[in-house]
Amino acid sequence: MSDFTLNASVRNDLGKGASRRLRRANLQVPAIIYGGEQAPQPISVEKAPFYKAIEDESFFSSVINLVVDGKSEQVVVRDLQRHPFKPLVTHADFLRIDATHEITINVPLHVVGEETCVGIKDQGGELHVLSNEVQISCLPKDLPDFLEVDIATVEMGTTLHLSDLQLPAGVTLVDLTHGEEHDNAVLSVTKAKVRGEEAGEGAEGEGEEGEGSAE
Repeated sequence: MSDFTLNASVRNDLGKGASRRLRRANLQVPAIIYGGEQAPQPISVEKAPFYKAIEDESFFSSVINLVVDGKSEQVVVRDLQRHPFKPLVTHADFLRIDATHEITINVPLHVVGEETCVGIKDQGGELHVLSNEVQISCLPKDLPDFLEVDIATVEMGTTLHLSDLQLPAGVTLVDLTHGEEHDNAVLSVTKAKVRGEEAGEGAEGEGEEGEGSAE
């Protein structure tokens, strides 16, 4: 689990106008903390460290140490609202967590072993990633930055599902708790399509149609 610490302050000047003024100052990002037994708390997060943190993929699947006016809270990111065309975050939502209660969060899938994959290297197949992340449930101490999917021994024609993933201790896949019908595919290795052959088949098909219409 990665270690992220962000500094923030309680935000008392509320409303859309206040948020716009905060963003125009270009030093802080409007945000809110909610969850647990405490009331939701509007805050402002230091912009530079925050923008640096969100460049790291693991930030979104990590427990974050959020220091608000000197008081530390453990949170996870629940949502980021972004400007429609500028590279700006307009608002952030953080969820309080409790070390004794499981959290539900999305974590990325990292595919490894593609260079030595049997189905690709020896059998001429190609990889199709069908899901880039999965939803898991676990205690905060067991939260992984990502789940690794090793495809080194995967043969062509194989599809891996959620149930094929290797999970760290204490981690469950949320979809699988809803039944076997939710055992979705995450990746497959299939026969590679040859563009030249596809073009030839298309031309041949067009020729046949033309002959039929001539008759």
